[in-house]
Amino acid sequence: MNVPNLLTVIRILLVPLILLLLTRREFGVALWLVLGAGLTDFLDGYIARRFGLMTRLGGVLDPLADKLLVDSSFMALAALRLVPWWLAIAIVGRDLVILTGAGAWYRRMGSIEMEPTLLSKANTCAQVVLLYLVIADTAGIVRLSPTLPFLFIVSFVLTFVSGLHYVVVWGGRVRVL
Repeated sequence: MNVPNLLTVIRILLVPLILLLLTRREFGVALWLVLGAGLTDFLDGYIARRFGLMTRLGGVLDPLADKLLVDSSFMALAALRLVPWWLAIAIVGRDLVILTGAGAWYRRMGSIEMEPTLLSKANTCAQVVLLYLVIADTAGIVRLSPTLPFLFIVSFVLTFVSGLHYVVVWGGRVRVL
């Protein structure tokens, strides 16, 4: 286990603690842990690229850690009525569609090399920023309540379009075979 993979494992281990804090409505502390998780995400990627420490395990764990944090946090926030259910379901649904497609591809081809697209990266960025903003607003650190519905729609559109993009791109690759 190298340093980038260890940072990713730490991020995965932070998820249950973040969810506990959210459900206990301890939004200030939860925000700091979510920010810390974001920092580990940046650091693991930087260290892996900078020092040539990219591994197959890291290639699987890193996106898994991201999805665990984002998907479970949005579901918790929806359960607390801080984000709409339709948004949380769209975010988790998109990831399940991609995961199901990747699994089918792997079963058929025996391997898979998925690089996130620019659209997918923009989607993840928008979701993480929205996650920070909702928690920060609820903690009373910022006041964004009037703009959150607009941000929910932006995040939903990016989630839908990036999910559709994956379906079209990978569906096209299947038809070529």
